[in-house]
Amino acid sequence: MREIGIYIHIPFCKQKCLYCDFLSFTNKEKYEEKYIKSLIKEIENWKEANKDIKIKTVYIGGGTPSYINSYYISEIMQKLDLKDAEEITIEANPGSITKEKLEIYKKSGINRISIGLQSTNNQILKKIGRIHTFEEFMQSYELAKQSGFSNINIDLMIGFPSQTMGDVKEEIKEIIKLEPTHISVYSLIVEENTKLEKMIKDGALKLLDEDLERKMYWYVKNTLERNGYEHYEISNFARKGFSSKHNLDCWSQKEYRGFGLGAHSYIGNKRFSNTESLDNYIKNDFEKNIIIHEIQQNEEKMKEFMLLALRKIEGVSIKDFTGKFKENPLKKFKLEIEKLTCEKLIKIEGDNIKLTNKGLDLANLVWEEFC
Repeated sequence: MREIGIYIHIPFCKQKCLYCDFLSFTNKEKYEEKYIKSLIKEIENWKEANKDIKIKTVYIGGGTPSYINSYYISEIMQKLDLKDAEEITIEANPGSITKEKLEIYKKSGINRISIGLQSTNNQILKKIGRIHTFEEFMQSYELAKQSGFSNINIDLMIGFPSQTMGDVKEEIKEIIKLEPTHISVYSLIVEENTKLEKMIKDGALKLLDEDLERKMYWYVKNTLERNGYEHYEISNFARKGFSSKHNLDCWSQKEYRGFGLGAHSYIGNKRFSNTESLDNYIKNDFEKNIIIHEIQQNEEKMKEFMLLALRKIEGVSIKDFTGKFKENPLKKFKLEIEKLTCEKLIKIEGDNIKLTNKGLDLANLVWEEFC
């Protein structure tokens, strides 16, 4: 049987954050029931045509999955064969988590929760449009632990306008005290057509100095590693045994199927996604709503394998690449590897081609070589 990961997109939110460019909506609650019915129908249609599939991981993202009625989440889970699933994650935001919801998630088979904190500083949270305070996050975190969730990720961001190194040091100190099993630390990216971009263009906010943002990143990395967290991907840290299986499989070019509005999939040599039109999705014309992004030839597949694996701190396994493509990456990408090695952006250690410390700061330059 083929192993696969499942992604489920819930596009509803209470409030859009200033920096957010995800496919999500506010004030669309009246569509929730119709949307969930369509999502379930999409899953059922797929199951009928794919009976030889073993679901390894599930990731429920958004939007804010914890914002909608937990009964809908339970309904979706019941439509999937989860007997072999190793990891089932749901994203949640403080202020939208209740004891009742957590109990239903647990009964549905969800065994990992990812809570979007972003900052422990209430002033920063307010500035970036978050709907919660640090105190509300703490209540949600404790509720999750009390409800039996032993695998909890906390999302943090660095590089906010007006954020200081002192802010970051205080945040990391507070998070380490909580002893989560997983911590994701993302640098702020100003996406097009977001409120944040407009505020920066209008002069209402000023971007943080890039050198300071890099100092923040290295402080976070070094501090978390000293406190027992393994840095296993550019933005992700975990206690031993708690790396995200779903994301690791994506970075290892494993197959996954996305359900819901705008959800992306990777099956065989094909990358495709669903429509981003809520009205069209609800009409259930699933085949018409699929957008093909790429049908990969072997050359593209090899480049993508390199690009994805170089997100991981361990890098590209020469053995795995050779086993999959029957070619040695050191020969296949000889010129690219020589160039990046001379620029001190990558290094070869035993079986692995990996980013150097300089490469971690300039990873985009490395990935561009394999685009």
